[in-house]
Amino acid sequence: MRAAYYDRQGPADEVLCVAELPTPQPGPGEVRVRMHMSGLNPTDLKARTGFSAPMPFPRIIPHQDGAGVIDAVGDPEEAGRIGQRVWIYEAQYGRASGTAAAFVVVPAGHAVPLPGDVSFEVGASLGIPALTAHRCLFADGDINGRRVLVQGGAGVVGTAAVLLAKWAGAWVAATVMNAEQASIARAAGADLVLDRLNDDVAGAINTHTRRAGVDRIVEVNVRANLDLDLACLASGGVISAYAAAQATDELSLPLLRAMVHGCVLRFVYIYSVPQEAKIHAIRDITACLASGAYSPHVGLKVDLQKIAEAHQALEAGTVMGKVLIAI
Repeated sequence: MRAAYYDRQGPADEVLCVAELPTPQPGPGEVRVRMHMSGLNPTDLKARTGFSAPMPFPRIIPHQDGAGVIDAVGDPEEAGRIGQRVWIYEAQYGRASGTAAAFVVVPAGHAVPLPGDVSFEVGASLGIPALTAHRCLFADGDINGRRVLVQGGAGVVGTAAVLLAKWAGAWVAATVMNAEQASIARAAGADLVLDRLNDDVAGAINTHTRRAGVDRIVEVNVRANLDLDLACLASGGVISAYAAAQATDELSLPLLRAMVHGCVLRFVYIYSVPQEAKIHAIRDITACLASGAYSPHVGLKVDLQKIAEAHQALEAGTVMGKVLIAI
């Protein structure tokens, strides 16, 4: 099969290769998916560069997310799934081979049925972004009628958070940094879009919430935004942080101010989220897809042969939206 891989960590244009590799076979509890689309995430970049860990396997086929069609199963009783359209999550977590290949073998539960009217592009845009956004939004209960602030509302996780929050019946504010980002956040359904560089974000939030503040904050950079978050947060509200710029980043917390707010500071690393919570998220994501309310912004789509260019574009921050690899 045709696949992308790397045998050592380093810059994309130096370590990523595309070649013919053996086609994998599914074992018990597994299914094989003929890939149509692979989704690229920042965690894939971090794995390739050695952000927080060395190579766990001698050779890695990258990428956790993707979408395709099941073409083989490891258990005979799963034969009815052959031909099923699916989206995939955590394909490469704890395993050597991910979705940047013509075929991938994953645990059967990690291949989730994809509605027939939902494209493979949308399917490959779920996985890490949708599961992370769901955990940030729903870990502390239902958000119907609640107020949500998404910091970085045009990012991939940020857009997923806006889409899921609106589907769930929340009022949503989103922060952005330029006109292009503002357009993406509005298209996702944000009720209020604020320029983090030029607007009085806390003042606008307090005005629009009649000084009640927001109940949930989905936070892409808690280290930079904590003071602003506390200024926008309702009493007893939750700040969910899901990203770090560096593996060594630390956070200073104003304890008294946080105590007065009675706030919860939640950290979300999707790979360590309990499986029960992921199953709940998958149910909600499936319902959101079925309603037609999930339409992520795709910023770049390239052929597998250009995978290094896709990695470089995401790393450089030159793409706004999901980066996809067509297999």
